[in-house]
Amino acid sequence: MMPELVFATHNAHKTAEVALMLKAQFTILNLDDLGCHAEIPEIGLTFAENAAIKSAYVWENYQIDCFADDSGLEVDALNMEPGIYSARYSGAGDVANYQLVLSKMEGVLNRKARFRTVICLLLKGQEFFFEGALEGTIRPKPSGNQGFGYDPIFQPDGYTVTLAEMDMQEKNSISHRALAMQKLLHFLSIAD
Repeated sequence: MMPELVFATHNAHKTAEVALMLKAQFTILNLDDLGCHAEIPEIGLTFAENAAIKSAYVWENYQIDCFADDSGLEVDALNMEPGIYSARYSGAGDVANYQLVLSKMEGVLNRKARFRTVICLLLKGQEFFFEGALEGTIRPKPSGNQGFGYDPIFQPDGYTVTLAEMDMQEKNSISHRALAMQKLLHFLSIAD
C-alpha cells in the first residue's frame, strides 16, 4: 500500500495535477477526502506564510503528514499583482480575475509575468519549503480552454501557446507547481 500524503486544498484541479505527478509514490488525499470542509484563512503576507498556515492547520487537526501550496500570478507592470490575492483578485471567479488583469494591462508594453508556487511540507511535524516559478508574458486576450485560473492569458517563455492551450501532461512538465513538486519529490525520496 502506498503512503498517503494530504494536500491541504479543496481545489479539485490542483489535486488532479499533483496526483498525476505523484501517482507512482503516494496516494494524494485532499481536505475533502479528510471530511474537512473548513476554509483555512490565508492571512499571510507571502506565498510561504499562506502555505505554512494551511499545512499547520492539517497537522494540528489531523496529525497527518501533509503539504500545502500557495500560488499566484505576479505581473511586473502591476507591481506584482495579483500575487497572493490571485484566487480572489476580482472577487468573482477565474474569468473575472483574468479579465481584471487584462483591463489593467490595456496599452501596457511590459507584459512580463510569472506564476510562482511555494509548497510547505509538514513531515512528522517538521516544516520544509520548496519553490517553483514559471516565467512568461500576459497575452492581450484569452486563448484555450484547458487548465484553470489565469492559464488562458499566460504564455510561458519559449512557447507560442498559453497554458490553457496545453494538455495537462505538457503543462505539468513545465508549470510552477510542477517545478516546486519536483523539489518536494526529490526531498521525499532522500528523506525515506
